[in-house]
Amino acid sequence: MAFLSKEKLFSKRGLKSYSLILVGSFILAAGFVLFITPYKIVPGGVYGISIVLHYLFGTPVGLVALAFDIPLTLIGIKVLGPRFGIKTVVGFVFTAVFVDGLTYFYGTEALVKDDALLSSIFGGLFMGVGLGMIFKARATSGGTDIVAMMISKYTRLPVGQLMILVDSVIVLLGLLVFGDWKIPLYSLIVIFITGKVIDTILEGMNYDKVLFIISDKSEEIRTKIIHDLNRGGTLIKGEGLYNSSERKIVFTVANRRETVILQDYINSIDPFAFVTVLNANEILGNGFRSLKDKVTETV
Repeated sequence: MAFLSKEKLFSKRGLKSYSLILVGSFILAAGFVLFITPYKIVPGGVYGISIVLHYLFGTPVGLVALAFDIPLTLIGIKVLGPRFGIKTVVGFVFTAVFVDGLTYFYGTEALVKDDALLSSIFGGLFMGVGLGMIFKARATSGGTDIVAMMISKYTRLPVGQLMILVDSVIVLLGLLVFGDWKIPLYSLIVIFITGKVIDTILEGMNYDKVLFIISDKSEEIRTKIIHDLNRGGTLIKGEGLYNSSERKIVFTVANRRETVILQDYINSIDPFAFVTVLNANEILGNGFRSLKDKVTETV
């Protein structure tokens, strides 16, 4: 059976989870009502389909999305097992209620008039923040995520690629229905920004660097990292491809300032060293954010 978190609603952990879902659903709904729907932008998912149907038949966006989410979740439970908990249901129900509720009280005009590009940017921002908070509560957005998971079960294709494929088909549906090439382009902007914002919320903003250093002066570099930078690291035994000579690879993590200091030092003692610097999405452990804090915050 897939892992499901089962915290009680009125426990501290449960209240935090459902608060995140409630606030995230409202922000997500605001993104649709204020920025996305008025410009006929189709950002994939069941809400992309709902927006298309809204302009074809005048149907409520939230109610139609809910009409898709409920059977998809039930089918998903039957095909994939009970991996969709009550928090997922709460998430898509609240989102649908907030979408139609905001539409009723606010109306259908865009918050930013006559500027679809700016609306795409802020729509993606709002959607990313809302979905990021929902995901942080260990819920899912339901909808086409479930479709991708079911297709993956029978085709063995990666879920991530299938989600992109399903959303792309929905974006193209918007092009066919509305006949405007600007719509899929704006939709792709929304999808891109949404993904980046979700990653930022789940992983945090991080400017730390991962360094792999191959040098004949590995002991001096080791001393510099430990005593001057006050960082740790690992010495990895390696073998050169060209002449099979034994080499030591220094693996360490540092912030941007420390990276510059270390590069200057390596250049001063071994200008022929081979240094690889990678951007780190997230670093957990001693000297950085602890794994315990990460798990505790992701309720």
